[in-house]
Amino acid sequence: MAERISFKIDEDVAVIKFDAPQSKVNVLSRAVLASFTSIFDEIQKNDAVTSIVLTSGKPECFIAGADILMLDACRSAEELIKLSKDGQEALMNIERSTKPVVAAVMGSCLGGGLEVAMACQYRIAVKDKKTVFGLPEVMLGLLPGAGGTQRLPKLVPLPKALEMMLTGKNVRVDQAKSLGIVDHLVDPVESDSSDQDTLTYLEEVAVGIARQLAQGTLRVDRTPALFQRVLNLFYSTSFGLNMVFSKARETVMRQTKGLYPAPLKILEVARTGLDKGSSAGFLAEAQGFGELGMSTECRALIGLYHGQTACKKNSFGAPHRPVTELAVLGAGLRGAGIAHVSIERGFHVVLRDLFTDRIAWGEEQIREGLCDAVKKEKMTCLEKDGVYSRLFPTPSYDRLERAEMVIECVSEDVETKHAVIREMEDRVSPHCIIATSTYTLSITRIAEASKRPEKVIGMHYFSPVDKAPLLEVITTAKTDNDTIASAVDVGLRQGKVVIVVKDGPGFYTMRLLASALSEAIRLLQEGVSVEELDNASIHFGFPVGVVTLIDQVGVDVAARVVDDLANAFGARFGGTDVSVLKEMVMRGFLGRKSDKGWYLYGDKGKEKWDNPEVEALMQEHQIEPKKENSQEHIQFRLVTRLVNEAILCLQQGIIASPLEGDVGAVFGIGFPPMKGGPFHFTDTFGAAKLVEKMKEFADLYGTQFEPCQLLLDHANDPLKRFHQRNNGKAERTGEREMICDDSIQPSN
Repeated sequence: MAERISFKIDEDVAVIKFDAPQSKVNVLSRAVLASFTSIFDEIQKNDAVTSIVLTSGKPECFIAGADILMLDACRSAEELIKLSKDGQEALMNIERSTKPVVAAVMGSCLGGGLEVAMACQYRIAVKDKKTVFGLPEVMLGLLPGAGGTQRLPKLVPLPKALEMMLTGKNVRVDQAKSLGIVDHLVDPVESDSSDQDTLTYLEEVAVGIARQLAQGTLRVDRTPALFQRVLNLFYSTSFGLNMVFSKARETVMRQTKGLYPAPLKILEVARTGLDKGSSAGFLAEAQGFGELGMSTECRALIGLYHGQTACKKNSFGAPHRPVTELAVLGAGLRGAGIAHVSIERGFHVVLRDLFTDRIAWGEEQIREGLCDAVKKEKMTCLEKDGVYSRLFPTPSYDRLERAEMVIECVSEDVETKHAVIREMEDRVSPHCIIATSTYTLSITRIAEASKRPEKVIGMHYFSPVDKAPLLEVITTAKTDNDTIASAVDVGLRQGKVVIVVKDGPGFYTMRLLASALSEAIRLLQEGVSVEELDNASIHFGFPVGVVTLIDQVGVDVAARVVDDLANAFGARFGGTDVSVLKEMVMRGFLGRKSDKGWYLYGDKGKEKWDNPEVEALMQEHQIEPKKENSQEHIQFRLVTRLVNEAILCLQQGIIASPLEGDVGAVFGIGFPPMKGGPFHFTDTFGAAKLVEKMKEFADLYGTQFEPCQLLLDHANDPLKRFHQRNNGKAERTGEREMICDDSIQPSN
């Protein structure tokens, strides 16, 4: 659309401004590229114009990348190849322009945005932490398709170029300057309306530089230091190239096990350009873009992108009283983690614990986390002190009356939680929301202790709270809409991806996890080693092995969860011996937190080796396998139970949509992202094939493998899909319509 781009003539300099209406960011769509090409061609023909500036009307975004819906709408590799070639041609016009083109960057410059900037002859950027550069396409299972794979290796040192493309990580503006991505830094303006004033000043500086380039009074000199010139010379040799690409491929295979095709294709395409020249490189890039764009991995990751975007919106509306002050009861690992992410995001937090030594421990954890952020240059020392000043640790109920929300994180015991709620409920305001953080305890039962059950809600945070992206909000039949809206709002402001589920044993994520853990114990009883089981789950795509996961979660927590759900659901969580986990707990084998679980852990948990005492324990509980446990057999025994449980949760109304189910499984318990979540996996693998495997397993191992009715319905109707695609938008079944927002980039 033409109104997304405007231009003006400032004497002899043309200023082209990207500014998408009613959007926080600028994205590159077909319409935007067509409009840009038309304007750019018109300016090229204008003899009065001697140079050009590309800028944005948005202080926080130059260009955030390509329009994901445009990519999602493509139905063939040929469509995607043409899309890539069109983008390459548009940017080649910039690169070949006889009139100097200056990119003036403020805010995010990502994906196609960085490709646009790299095509320009000169780049200036605001020296601000919001200004970042990156090529995140790999996180969507793609490669940069508008020349990025060819221009970046020629602009920055080859190993860094590959690292940026293979990880998708952003680089800060100061790093971009030292790498050669940025030629000139502009200091921000200090004023009441500093962002807009800085944007105006940036444009003025860019116009001046563009004029100097056209007049020849400013010459671009990107000559690197002597040491880097020597390295670049080495990288230009066959031996140097082979070494760099071999090491990069080795890293990719170690980290991805070859399950993601995009990083390997990026290496192939970048090498083609270096070996055979730009023309061959651009062609390989377009073809690779088309190939990857139609891959199941790309479709899965784009589906997750839509899901993550939707789950960063509050579909319950704005709360009547936005929470500004929180109280966290319990200064243990969870409580300290919740307090940490809350004060970082602007909340004032009362951290209350009965025991002063636990308060001191919690404070120390928070201090260490903030100091680590300073070391990583995510904040300054002054900013760290400001953040920490928002924390109010206390052994009393002081300040509790100010809190708009209380999150209790006391021990996993209903009576203890009842006592805490009764004790503090008279001390808080009538509108205060009481949130309980628990793994499996019934929120409905916990709410029985409250005089205001409509204000009680579950907020299941995952460990470690400051790193785990998901928050699972749990509602009861009595929870009112404003309480849900407030809990979701708090979670979003804490930087979490939020799903909302109904109360029930294990909620959603722990039901899925417990089903897989239950089968894992059975496999270990059948003589599968911890290494075999971990390797099988990792090679399916899980980020960590299932046995390692038990140690990370805590053997005591796993024992309680599996036992509670076995009691709640009976035979569906049967087939295994929970006493194995209970005996491990009795012997002090709690996992990573005790330095001994299924594995023994060395200094700071960096090294691990088999625990011979647990091996002996498993001998006592050994059962005869019904069939040879090949790697594929192990994988599908774990996964089919997990997927079936997810679909049953949708059938029972625990989750509102497959979208939330996929997001919860991937971001909560580490379901393989390249498979898109249990619902996307079912659509891709085939419900009928899944049911066939489950029936085979049910005959061998028991009723825990019986497929639920909703899965059977999909197996019996080949046209049924959990995710229907229409004009590039993913249609989601469920009570709430999910709308994707292009403004949110995939998580790092």
